[in-house]
Amino acid sequence: MIRILNPRSIALCVAALSLALSAGPTAANSSHSSDLVEQAIAFHDPHGLWQDGIFRLQLEETRPDGPSRQTTLLFDNARGRFEIATQREGAQIDGVLDRDGCEVRLNGSTQFDDEEKEKYRLSCERLEWLRNYYAYLWGLPMKLHDEGTFLDPDVLETIYQDRPVQAVRVTYDPEVGSDVWYFYLDSETHALAGYRFFHDEAKGDGEYITLEGQVEVGGLRLPKARAWYTNAEDRYLGTDTLVSLEILSP
Repeated sequence: MIRILNPRSIALCVAALSLALSAGPTAANSSHSSDLVEQAIAFHDPHGLWQDGIFRLQLEETRPDGPSRQTTLLFDNARGRFEIATQREGAQIDGVLDRDGCEVRLNGSTQFDDEEKEKYRLSCERLEWLRNYYAYLWGLPMKLHDEGTFLDPDVLETIYQDRPVQAVRVTYDPEVGSDVWYFYLDSETHALAGYRFFHDEAKGDGEYITLEGQVEVGGLRLPKARAWYTNAEDRYLGTDTLVSLEILSP
């Protein structure tokens, strides 16, 4: 799956390779990418809730080679706090990460041996990675306001999943990320329609992501389901479904 180093560590781009699912994009020079990103953010978060709100998300994560996993996330974005509760291989794993440090629990206990630590990946470093991973993906497109984000100026017109879309290419400072992403926005509503990333664009590696449905609470609109596929082989990797969304504080 995607590699994320920190909340700002992903570089974004617009698909223009032969592996794209449609005809190649063309530049729409009358549009500017920063304007389109603002329109996308206005669609998904018109009241500006994400930046300082507290949210609880219930997810169902399914993979073709294993059972589905139920995961609960809590983001307290104003205070920099993240909580996760999930089950893996019959074990309950809980983690809390804030500005003062972190705590990881296995079946309710902070005491576990080295074998359990390795098996369940119980560490503050792993917890920080999970925070960054989930915060970025569920915080899109609002996370495109993060420091160090560079938007290519041109908006591209293309087809993604058999629908006309506009695409924006975004890169990041090399110190915080190296992946290249292509983001697709609905031509009429400016809602996220999907995205694609490459570790090495010349090789056509990485993955593309399709979005289906929306969950709306308090004006905040997040994708209902996110499915992952490899770019090179078009191989299905899994689906993340947002079962419920709660806004605990504006």
